[in-house]
Amino acid sequence: MTSIFKPNPLMVLGTSSGAGKSLMATAICRVLLREGEVPLPFKGQNMSNNAWVDENGGEMAYSQALQAWAAGLEPTCSMNPILLKPKGDCNSEVIHLGKSVGMAKANTYYTEWFTPGWVAIKKGLKELKERYKDGRFVIEGAGSPVEVNLMHRDLTNLKLAKFLGARCILVADIERGGVFAQLIGTLALLTKEERASIKGLLINRFRGDSSLFDDGRLWLEKKTGIPVIGVMPWIKEVFPPEDSLDLLERRVHKANADIQIAVIKLPSLSNFSDLDPLEAEPSVQLMWIEPGDLLGQPDAVIIPGSKQTLKDLGALNKSNLGHQIQDFGKAGGNIFGICGGMQILGKSLDDPSGLESNEVKKASRYVLGLNLLPIHTVFQSKKSLRKKRVTTSWPELTPLTGFELHHGKSQILETNKEIIPLVQGEPNLGWIVKNKNQSKIIGTYLHGIFENGRWRRLWLNQIRSQKGLNHLGLNVPNHQERKEDLINLLTDKFEQHVDISALLKT
Repeated sequence: MTSIFKPNPLMVLGTSSGAGKSLMATAICRVLLREGEVPLPFKGQNMSNNAWVDENGGEMAYSQALQAWAAGLEPTCSMNPILLKPKGDCNSEVIHLGKSVGMAKANTYYTEWFTPGWVAIKKGLKELKERYKDGRFVIEGAGSPVEVNLMHRDLTNLKLAKFLGARCILVADIERGGVFAQLIGTLALLTKEERASIKGLLINRFRGDSSLFDDGRLWLEKKTGIPVIGVMPWIKEVFPPEDSLDLLERRVHKANADIQIAVIKLPSLSNFSDLDPLEAEPSVQLMWIEPGDLLGQPDAVIIPGSKQTLKDLGALNKSNLGHQIQDFGKAGGNIFGICGGMQILGKSLDDPSGLESNEVKKASRYVLGLNLLPIHTVFQSKKSLRKKRVTTSWPELTPLTGFELHHGKSQILETNKEIIPLVQGEPNLGWIVKNKNQSKIIGTYLHGIFENGRWRRLWLNQIRSQKGLNHLGLNVPNHQERKEDLINLLTDKFEQHVDISALLKT
């Protein structure tokens, strides 16, 4: 199979969802960067509510943004030309090249969106290659490439591999068990031409001494005729998950943590990577709380973003978790709401067009919030998508970077000395209610606020003061440096255990 692009593209396929394609592609991007190449991360179609906004206000999956950073490039929505954002009830918002183009139902998606989707994919490839003429594509597949009922209308696995003439790596997760069946079964379902594109097998998440897999490696190579290019070890460090299902695997316990923060795991949770900087804080233990769980007595509560705010608010109230959050705030607890989380904390919400509540009856689209922030939110058809560089008003003047990604427009309903805007010059970007008992109710539309190291520590120190704990130092880097460290750690392990040199030869 001859590639239409030079140098030859590489493609990372997986035997299943969650096999590790995203992180393996991330590592390959950094390997190529270290070799002096220009890696171009690309995933034709991604389904995720964990989004990023590029410099031009385009919406893309966070995992491709992470790969762009690994490649030493600024993320751009051309790297993820199709983003599907699930809204429940088999509906998804369709994003093409960063812009929302409509809603799709699962049972009609391929009849209505296949052709325009393929156009978007080819346009994304073209834009990247025109910008980086000497770049090498590093493509991430989606799910499994051999879902028999879907293969004839697959946009982002074998069709794309064939179009590009990509050299493919097939990744299998040994942690899940059945790794031999995963690989042999996947290869058996490929056509002869498709199978010929698989140039290497990669075993991921191996625990212990990898030499114990030597016999398995030899058996696979003899059985398939395809080299096993590496056995990637289990890495205990926490990397950003691609979707909310991966949050279930997050069970990091920190023996030295002295701050407990409850994070509300909303049914339609979105942009949960906002919490990664706090998860990286050694003194902070995050506890994911779902509707139906008891809130307990944490030191703070965070309500993250939501793709269906009214539905999630209803789930909180139905399970009594909403009342627990209200009681926690009224009793002096610290609560932080981000985007949809801030809207939930407000006094009232109005969604006249059903934009974020497609499963909610029209008569119920005006609802009361938790009434911990005196704001009213109206959901509008135009989405706010922009990168932000601002300065906070509280607890001291501090520069911040982040991004907006929301339909709702919120307005303050009352003003007094206990209610202040979070950001200088942009009063509708967030607010703080300073209660007499020293607690703080904070809401903001600024995704990525905790990425800002100094401000994150200032917020944590407010909580620590209430507990009589010493303050944390403020001279800390932004979380982007932490991500760099993780990418380098991942890549060091990859280079130690995986050899892709044969795939790079012309």
